[in-house]
This record gives sequence, C-alpha cells and structure tokens, in this order.
Amino acid sequence: MKSGVFAGTFDPVTNGHLDLIHRALGVVDRLVVAVAPRPEKGVLFALEDRVAMIKEAVGAESRVTVEPFQGLLVEHAKARQIPIIIRGVRFVSDFEYEFQMALMNRRLDPTIETIFLMPSEQYTYVNSTLVKEIARHGGDVNPFVPPNVRERLDKALRKAAAR
Repeated sequence: MKSGVFAGTFDPVTNGHLDLIHRALGVVDRLVVAVAPRPEKGVLFALEDRVAMIKEAVGAESRVTVEPFQGLLVEHAKARQIPIIIRGVRFVSDFEYEFQMALMNRRLDPTIETIFLMPSEQYTYVNSTLVKEIARHGGDVNPFVPPNVRERLDKALRKAAAR
C-alpha cells in the first residue's frame, strides 16, 4: 500500500486543495494531509480549526487522514514511513520553489520521493490568501471553498473585525 503526505497551512482549505487531495488519491492508496502551524504567516484560523475544516470537507473518505505537524515535512514523513510527498504546482514560480524544496528533501532523506501534481484549470489561480481577501471585502467565495469553510470564514472575519 503506497502512502503519501500532502502538507500545507490550509488557512483555509480551498477547493484547489481538495482537488489536489482527490488527484493524489489517484496516485497513492492512503494520504495524510499534514497541517502546519505557521504562525509567522499570520494565520486566521487556529491549527485545530484548520484540521477540523479539512476533515469536514473530506468527509467519509477513509483513505485520507488529517493531522497537524511541526518541523520538517521530510522528518514527519519518515517517522510515519511515508515514502511520497505530494506537492501542488500551479505556476512556474511555484515549480522553482517546489523544485528546490524537493531537492533539499531528497538530500535530507533519499528514500522519500516528491510528486508534483497540477490542479484543475478552474483552481489554478485559487489560493487561501486571495480567498481571505475576497471574503474580507464582502466578495463571493462560494466557488473557491467548500460550504463548511465559507461559514467559518464569515464567522472568523466578523470576530476579527469586532476586535
């Protein structure tokens, strides 16, 4: 059984992330979605909330596990005996960064491979930062996030505005 890990901040999870999760399941039998804390990115959602949103969005897909992680992704994968890291690539600029990361991970552990997946064209331009910006300005984020995320996003932005 081939296992893979797909990591990110997922602040919040988008339909683009979910598309990559489903694409990854075409390559691996079991997928761990690893959620990074990344406080330096100024996340809107707590780590536990991001994990919960992904679990809700993935639903009953038994081949997906969602968990928080800290530290190096390659070490997280090695500790769980996961030989494949899945990375999403949308643009050439993504590839340059991801290529460097994949080579560094290979240097840290040559037994772990990185597989690059491209999202569907409809999600190529979607990212969490843009989704939050659209929501902050009252725009419609329904095409970009699952319903459970939209509800939490509205609530989190109202709470942040009240401070």
